[in-house]
Amino acid sequence: MGKSRPPPNGKDARSRRLSKTNPDRVLSARLGSKKSSQPKESVEELLAKASVLLQTSQPDEALSCASRALSKLKSEDADSTARALPTLLLLAEIQLELGDADAARNAFLRAVSLDPKGSIDESQGGGAEKFLWLAQLSEEGGHDSVSWFEKGIMVLRNELASKRDLEVQAHKRRKLAAALCGVVEIYMTDLSWEPDAESRCESLITEAMLVAPESPETLQTLANVRISQTRVEEARKVLADSIELWKDLPAGDDSVPEFPARISLSRLLMEVEMEDDATGVLERLVEEDDTSVEAWYLGGWCMYLTAERRTLKKVTNWRAGDDLEEDIRKASLISSRDWLRNSLRLYELQDYEDERLRDHARELVRDLNSVLGDNQEDSSDEDDDAEEEGWQSDGDEEDEAMEGT
Repeated sequence: MGKSRPPPNGKDARSRRLSKTNPDRVLSARLGSKKSSQPKESVEELLAKASVLLQTSQPDEALSCASRALSKLKSEDADSTARALPTLLLLAEIQLELGDADAARNAFLRAVSLDPKGSIDESQGGGAEKFLWLAQLSEEGGHDSVSWFEKGIMVLRNELASKRDLEVQAHKRRKLAAALCGVVEIYMTDLSWEPDAESRCESLITEAMLVAPESPETLQTLANVRISQTRVEEARKVLADSIELWKDLPAGDDSVPEFPARISLSRLLMEVEMEDDATGVLERLVEEDDTSVEAWYLGGWCMYLTAERRTLKKVTNWRAGDDLEEDIRKASLISSRDWLRNSLRLYELQDYEDERLRDHARELVRDLNSVLGDNQEDSSDEDDDAEEEGWQSDGDEEDEAMEGT
């Protein structure tokens, strides 16, 4: 259907009447209209606006600007590859922020069609980034993810060979090491059944260590490989070295691993019985983001394991006068329950989808309730109750003394 026509007595009819009776008013209205009209925004202006909106946590508005920029590019009858690539990458980034993995994947695939070998400079939207994202967003996983990673790795190797700036080289090395570690993770999970999985992991992690030996993520992946090879002592040493690289740095420092990487680190630490280190990592994580269901859950589980280990130590190596050890064990149990309860509260509030996590947290809380009792909420409540009882008993003793006189 075509556009609807304005009614006969609409704006056009009124304007005709005005033109007959008062030409000056019509001229004034037209001039005012011209003054109020805004110049159309260029593609570059729309992209800059979208970037600012994304950085200020306004992804919906950012998506609108980036989509308009892409539509504007489509309407131009010229080779706009150099301008389309940054637009598509920004669109994909916005879609990821909005949680739309399918739309982000499509945007990255369109970028690949414009730069299939990653030969366009990264400053113009080319390079390895789109390949590395597609490896992570692959619906098939396994060999498909490895294929995308390998494309990105090839681009990064070529870039490293051509870049002379030391700071740029350091950035590329870290990115290359991360990509190599990504492939290692796939061969340890989806493709672990492959006959050459272990040898591939060893080769990849060796290259990653040569490229970025002081990357916490590289060391973390090396530790994971060593755990899979039952070389636990080596894994402990590597994990300790990894933590040492960033533990004293502020939260916003670029050398501090990202939140998900530290979640994975805490799991590895728990696996090799380094619970104290794991607790330290998790306490820092909940300080940075106290809404993380997984961080609270892992912290509660870790403290539970700590208390369990102290229980075993008490049974196998009990000595008279171990009351302090028992107090520490009980404090660990109380803290464990507090953390697990927080995790379960957040789970319900956020409609979290990991049912296995929820079921395990509930199981641990039930076990803790059987030891601590259902009414004991946390250690602070216990201390308050004790203080109140002490105050009351003091008052009773004073009353009795008064009665005695």
